Amino acid sequence: MGEPLRTIGDHGIIGDLETAALIARDATIDYLCWPSLDSPTVFAELLDTEKGGAFTLHPDLDRPERLQLYVPDTNVLLTRWMAEDGSAEVRDLMPLAAARVHPDRAARCLIRRVTATRGTVRFTMRCAPRFDYAREQPTIHALDGGIRFVGHELSLRLFASVPLSADTDAATASFTLTSGQSAWFVLGADDLLCPDDQTIDQDVAATTEAWRSWANHSSYKGRWREAMTRSALALKLLTSERHGSIAAAATFSLPEATGAGRNWDYRATWIRDASFTVYAFLRLGFVDEAEHFNRWAAKRVMAADPQHPIRIMYAIDGSEAADERELPHLAGYDDSRPVRIGNAAHAQTQLDIFGELLDSVYLSNKYGHAISHEGWQHVRGIVDHVIAHWQEPDAGIWEMRSAPRHFLHSRVMCWVALDRAIRLAHQRSLPAPLVEWATARDAIVEDVWANFRHPEHGYFVQERGGRALDAAALMMPLVRFVSSTDPVWLKTLDAIGAELRDDGLVYRYRNADGLEGGEGAFTTCTFWYAECLARAGRMDEAQMILAKGMAYANSLGLFSEEVDRRGLALGNFPQALTHLAFISAAYFIDRRLDPSYRPNWQP
Repeated sequence: MGEPLRTIGDHGIIGDLETAALIARDATIDYLCWPSLDSPTVFAELLDTEKGGAFTLHPDLDRPERLQLYVPDTNVLLTRWMAEDGSAEVRDLMPLAAARVHPDRAARCLIRRVTATRGTVRFTMRCAPRFDYAREQPTIHALDGGIRFVGHELSLRLFASVPLSADTDAATASFTLTSGQSAWFVLGADDLLCPDDQTIDQDVAATTEAWRSWANHSSYKGRWREAMTRSALALKLLTSERHGSIAAAATFSLPEATGAGRNWDYRATWIRDASFTVYAFLRLGFVDEAEHFNRWAAKRVMAADPQHPIRIMYAIDGSEAADERELPHLAGYDDSRPVRIGNAAHAQTQLDIFGELLDSVYLSNKYGHAISHEGWQHVRGIVDHVIAHWQEPDAGIWEMRSAPRHFLHSRVMCWVALDRAIRLAHQRSLPAPLVEWATARDAIVEDVWANFRHPEHGYFVQERGGRALDAAALMMPLVRFVSSTDPVWLKTLDAIGAELRDDGLVYRYRNADGLEGGEGAFTTCTFWYAECLARAGRMDEAQMILAKGMAYANSLGLFSEEVDRRGLALGNFPQALTHLAFISAAYFIDRRLDPSYRPNWQP
């Protein structure tokens, strides 16, 4: 099997807080869902090089070096070509709603402004959308100054500052720019009007400033600030401005191991991942995003069946997550089939989500607004559900598709749900049966210590009565279930380092999970491991693992879900869970390196 046309890691991302596009190092937009992040694709060449569709820009330069960078503190992406005979760059962005210069006339769109920066450069452009996950080739019609792509349920318009031509399957252009000259292309909704040069310049400037203004609200001033800001900007791109929900990743079906079947759709809001993201936003001072998500989550709780107070995941708009389906007409990234949309995990039982949700509620109350009376009643309902069900098996954090098991991580997070509710009740003087809650919380502690340890070595194991290790155990000291220097925990940390770590790579587990094929190292686990080392006082090791983990980001500072043994990106991209785990680890390690650090500091 040869290398794919463009690798997962060779991409940047832009977006408008409703959807996002991936742009490769050769300036090809080979992934875009429209109009929302969880809508069908318009471009999907990343998942099928022949059928997927793409938006390409190509300069006629001799063996150019390709570089990508973000305009500092923004999600405005620059792709540069540098050669002996000339150089050029394209600036890609999606105007933010709040930054549109003429909101009464503006439609959502993607702007590409290409500039010759040295010499005279000839360019070719080809825009070939394929609607509905490449199941529909739109018809193409000429407009006054543009092109209209018309499908059964979707139509898009393309305008440009250079002449456009249309053939049967794409819009094209050929044009020449001399040093300092620019041309632009705008692809957008069917109500898009043809802009002029001034409007394009204003939209670029306003969106650039809007992103900078948002990033400047960060309260973080410590080490690795640039990487922290990039992670925050990536997480923001996965946040819906309209709804407040937070997607797990921007993509679907990018494989956890090439050629295997572990290809899942992450364009949904997992309560777990989004709740962790709340922590990351709060650590960096972005309180509004945390509160927006909590309002979204509160609506889900209030609308839920009392027997199931919250679902594992939801669609971006808060509706039920889509059922899993396969798209057999797509070849898949690097021939990795099947290509899937939707996710069957939405029907699983995952008891840990209640702990993550109530931890985010607790933190938001600590750093933001106090919980309402109605909100507290729903928290009490969640606690009652946890007390009634914590002893049951489930699918766990890794969403295993084998028979349900009694997972350590699920037990610990049920403890977190009760612990945070008790803390919140004390801090806000809220009414609750605290003795009953505390009794259940303590029963979970006894169960974990008695039944989730290796029978010979004594360290914590993946499941009740088992022997296998699981990197999810790294959450135990991070959520304060166990002291980070407890002897049993230190045994567990050492065992994870010996059995699940391969230098700077950390795997989730090694035992069977009911799925065929292997997977890469899980980048989130690398940062959990680094933070646990730091909390145990092993700072030299922690800093080294953090540094190695950071090296798994691509040149733009974006993390994928997993990496292979060569450190190359695997899985959906960019992955929220990895970025927030990095923020947590870097934040703690930075504080720990501060001479004024006190070990009893509370998060």
